[in-house]
Amino acid sequence: MEQRISLITLGVADVARAKAFYEQLGWQGQEVEETVFFQAGGLALVLWGRDKLAADAGIEGPGSGAMTLAQNVRSRAEVDEVIATAIKAGGEVTTPARETFYGGYAGYFADPDGHLWEIAWNPGFTLAEDGTLTVPNFSATN
Repeated sequence: MEQRISLITLGVADVARAKAFYEQLGWQGQEVEETVFFQAGGLALVLWGRDKLAADAGIEGPGSGAMTLAQNVRSRAEVDEVIATAIKAGGEVTTPARETFYGGYAGYFADPDGHLWEIAWNPGFTLAEDGTLTVPNFSATN
């Protein structure tokens, strides 16, 4: 697993309210399918409904779905490799790698302290050679 984070996803109670808050701070984002993406340097901050995040990660309980770290990788095979490495290191799979609603491939694991990681291959998010993620211009693709 490369030493980098591609996205930090915050599970929020109200996506519109959270988006308005960040916009009032001067952030500029793009909303696609009830998900808001903010370019934040070489990574992205994502706002997504907490219930949807928890369901996607395969977890339940108080506070679940509050936040995940994510690493985008370059292929489906790399998703499987990283998750296998995490299991060998003591991590626990919460959602096995599978095809996603956005046309990619992803799975989740929890580290030994329960912090969630999503490992994803997303054909719409190109990675630079150094692993830097740039949020695409969603309005240009519609």
